Amino acid sequence: MTADGSQPQPQDKPRRDPRVVSEAMRRVRGRDTSPEVTFRKALWAKGLRYRLHSSKLPGKPDIVLPGARLAVFVDGDFWHGNQWQARGYESLEKQFEGAPSRSYWVPKILGNMERDRRRTAGLVQQGWRVLRFWESQLAADLDACVDITVQAAMSQDRVPVAPGLPERTFAEFFAGIGLVRLALERHGWEARFANDNDPQKHEMYSAYFQEDPEGHYRTESIRKLGPDDVPTVTLATASFPCTDLSLAGARNGLKGEQSGALLQLFEIIEGMGDRKPPIILLENVPGFLTSHKGEDFHLALRTLNELGYAVDTFMLDAAWFVPQSRLRMFVVGVRDVPRAEAEVGDPHVLESAVRPRKLVDRIHLETDLRWRVMSFPTPLRQSVSLASILEDLPSDSDWWWSRERTEYLLNQMSERHRQVAEQMIRSPRYKYGTVFRRIRHGRSMAELRADGIAGCLRTPRGGSSRQILLKAGRGRCEARFLTPRECARLQGVPDDYPVDVPMNQAFFGFGDAVCVPAVEWIAEHYLNVVVSQLIRGSVLTRQPAI
Repeated sequence: MTADGSQPQPQDKPRRDPRVVSEAMRRVRGRDTSPEVTFRKALWAKGLRYRLHSSKLPGKPDIVLPGARLAVFVDGDFWHGNQWQARGYESLEKQFEGAPSRSYWVPKILGNMERDRRRTAGLVQQGWRVLRFWESQLAADLDACVDITVQAAMSQDRVPVAPGLPERTFAEFFAGIGLVRLALERHGWEARFANDNDPQKHEMYSAYFQEDPEGHYRTESIRKLGPDDVPTVTLATASFPCTDLSLAGARNGLKGEQSGALLQLFEIIEGMGDRKPPIILLENVPGFLTSHKGEDFHLALRTLNELGYAVDTFMLDAAWFVPQSRLRMFVVGVRDVPRAEAEVGDPHVLESAVRPRKLVDRIHLETDLRWRVMSFPTPLRQSVSLASILEDLPSDSDWWWSRERTEYLLNQMSERHRQVAEQMIRSPRYKYGTVFRRIRHGRSMAELRADGIAGCLRTPRGGSSRQILLKAGRGRCEARFLTPRECARLQGVPDDYPVDVPMNQAFFGFGDAVCVPAVEWIAEHYLNVVVSQLIRGSVLTRQPAI
């Protein structure tokens, strides 16, 4: 028995042919299971008459009530991707960790989950209402599942309980240059709306996303938007301004002109009424947690609770994905729908890389909030270095500084940092580091980082915030600013993203953006999982037009 209670896997056991495994699993009963039969009998006792396993409908629903245009599925927890949660694993991948069949079952089950969503969407588009239940839901609370089904069958109310679902659509607030969109679209999400008040960011956004219909990106203050301007979507994202939350800013918090724009987003969400998106994703700097001694963090999460969302929070560092140190805080709100799990008070949360001690302590302090803390794996650090994202600029490029300017930079370093630079210079091969200038004790100091990771990209507000590249080795030392393309790569942006704009415009766009692979990780391991959860136990139907 292993530490987590599972049976150890023999290392020398030969891997079974996936075709053999598939044939064996096909013999496992996929319909007329005991929970399904019990459920059907309970519905019959309530006076509902139905058909079984209609082959004419997408996905062959287990129960069909034609008169009510209602299709009901009973999904096995193992086959459809819920068993890992029921058994307390961090993720589907963790459930099969160490198993010889892992490479077969993980893609198989992920494929089943996506197929469930697509088939549900197909039924909804045909005008059907859809209910999906886990077998474990039926086993845990049969009466509640029966009541939901009876109410759905008898009700003429066409307003969806879970608007936006089962589609994966989103609206981007504070959209910037579109890096949240770039990440989400890679994982099956579709952008329906974007807003930012910066026309220069919109210029960069539209240069990459060229096929958007007119009006998709609203270039105006969020304070000029109303609920009717926002379409019905599954997800609302907001990388809202950090100016008043950052340790480098004025720390005015959510009362500030910039960061306070989040409260306007909340007013828009409230005004959407029954069309509120089932999921909200917020992103900001770690200073959000401590701004005004935690009052701003509490205000934001309490407001989400008041809007009907249970909340979760975690932190990701871009350095786990790209060679840039960029720790960011994320808050997820999941709208309370029937059978959504939520805890009021002190949830059981353990310290981890994604929930460090200071964040766990804050969660435990916020006992009046309604939490929905989800388990997920810690990202594995990718083996990428600063050198891997650098452009190969010739030695006579105008980007490289003069010898005098480089020497002046070295002289701005403290004794400790200068020693590191001298060690780099004496190296038999070239090494790379990054430098920021900061004011220390009234002096402009050059601070060197030489661990293969760039410092956090910033917006160019004066020369001090532009990151400098130091190339040293073989007795030489050269310096220059990072190029716009290198900044893009540090955010995980592909090289087909155009940067044909003035240099400072590009620096501002990428410095005020999110790390693409970090948001991709959230999409894969959090948002897509939540969608799979939310399409169970809730009535899904065609969305109201807007």
